[in-house]
Amino acid sequence: MAVVPASLSGQDMGSFAYLTIKDRIPQILTKVIDTLHRHKSEFFEKHGEEGVEAEKKAISLLSKLRNELQTDKPFIPLVEKFVDTDIWNHYLEYQQSLLNESDGKSRWFYSPWLLVECYMYRRIHEAIIQSPPIDYFDVFKESKEQNFYESQEAIIALCTHLQQLIRTIEDLDENQLKDEFFKLLQISLWGNKCDLSLSGGESSSQNTNVLNSLEDLKPFILLNDMEHLWSLLSNCKKTREKASATRVYIVLDNSGFELVTDLILADFLLSSELATEVHFYGKTIPWFVSDTTIHDFNWLIEQVKHSNHKWMSKCGADWEEYIKMGKWVYHNHIFWTLPHEYCAMPQVAPDLYAELQKAHLILFKGDLNYRKLTGDRKWEFSVPFHQALNGFHPAPLCTIRTLKAEIQVGLQPGQGEQLLASEPSWWTTGKYGIFQYDGPL
Repeated sequence: MAVVPASLSGQDMGSFAYLTIKDRIPQILTKVIDTLHRHKSEFFEKHGEEGVEAEKKAISLLSKLRNELQTDKPFIPLVEKFVDTDIWNHYLEYQQSLLNESDGKSRWFYSPWLLVECYMYRRIHEAIIQSPPIDYFDVFKESKEQNFYESQEAIIALCTHLQQLIRTIEDLDENQLKDEFFKLLQISLWGNKCDLSLSGGESSSQNTNVLNSLEDLKPFILLNDMEHLWSLLSNCKKTREKASATRVYIVLDNSGFELVTDLILADFLLSSELATEVHFYGKTIPWFVSDTTIHDFNWLIEQVKHSNHKWMSKCGADWEEYIKMGKWVYHNHIFWTLPHEYCAMPQVAPDLYAELQKAHLILFKGDLNYRKLTGDRKWEFSVPFHQALNGFHPAPLCTIRTLKAEIQVGLQPGQGEQLLASEPSWWTTGKYGIFQYDGPL
């Protein structure tokens, strides 16, 4: 195996990682503290003085965390017993063993950026679970729900399109079906722009009908492996025996509007018989502001079902039915909120790796998944995706992301450098997107 490059980190002054640690993460922490403040009376109503004391404790722990970050203090181990505490503390020790600094301590600006961000969100969770009886509270819930509510018109447009499509799906020839598949893949791609961790938790809803913009957005797809996905799934459909299954796994990113785009794609996969089962993977704890948890997943389907728009509520009712029938399955696994890159999965979470090996296709949504797939390292733009995966190949996979981090592989020689010369922030604004596949061709 070729030598892997160094990790992205806040040591590189002016880099996206540096600016995230310096500005964006403290801003997110401040917002979390404000959210707890605003819920003080709710905590009092539910739990009396005990609730108010718990809120004070959580805020005190989070203020301490913000101070550690802003003064670049060493990382401290997690103390509250949770299912992943030991794994996290072993990983922190391992990272410290890699450092050559005199005190051998992992610090915010000198550690891998991936670790820093994951550690910060894990410490937010620790502050909450250390503060019963409010240890159930999701500090990002409001932002996620607001994103959904503010995107209503765009959601109605997509649900209407899907329901009309399903009604005529039997009459579509292969090319028409393929066009619709590509359309819904692109909607899922551009849905990934709605990322609240990028906006520091500020609103990032979708307020236009993305269906009308697909042609205009096509030039911004830098890598387009949609053809591979079509040939893989349409081949599975053609060769499938009566009793056999075609499983597509979607490793989710943001809840709210993006999750709707993923569910619409998943519905189409079943309705078109390109898949017989869709498995979803979300986060076990609130993560990176807007990442999907089981609560967000169920809440969103419930909201869609109870909409007063007929096609939107029809989608919600169908989705609930898919879950009851076992055609849609949601899975939790603690690995998705660990700091490890995905090539470590066979060692750290062999059960999850074995599960992923059952997929015919895995779709990884968003930036964080891409960073973990490629190890969040300083790869050259033209390094092949297969190489950057560093041995992680459980099944054919495709990453679907809009670019919001300084990492991208698999480009044509000179393509990344050319973009950099004309648009220095091309890879961090969400303007460009990719469908990048790894698997048999």
